[in-house]
Amino acid sequence: MSRAEDPQQTYREFTDAVNMKPGELTRWLETEESKHVGWHKKGTAGGESVGHDSGRRIVDLLRRKRADLTAADYKHMRKVIGYVHRHLAQRPSGDVRDTRWRWSLMNWGHDPLKG
Repeated sequence: MSRAEDPQQTYREFTDAVNMKPGELTRWLETEESKHVGWHKKGTAGGESVGHDSGRRIVDLLRRKRADLTAADYKHMRKVIGYVHRHLAQRPSGDVRDTRWRWSLMNWGHDPLKG
């Protein structure tokens, strides 16, 4: 089993990458800013962005018991880890408080302004 396929390692990295609590992420996903950032799959113009959909799934993952997580759940966790790490590497200069960059990360469960 590779390191990336190790459920314990994946869970640790996921909980490090996702620094928003389920209730906090749920409230964020209800905002207009959350709904207006992100990439939409082809053919889904005006629909939900990939990140917003992921945010809803992250809330579900955070609320479930570890014993109830499936292989598909761990696969999504690895997707979240990758997204957060790639996006953090693209941090723009200056104040990021009200930026699409931050809002997109928050859709994926990570608020870069949290310590």
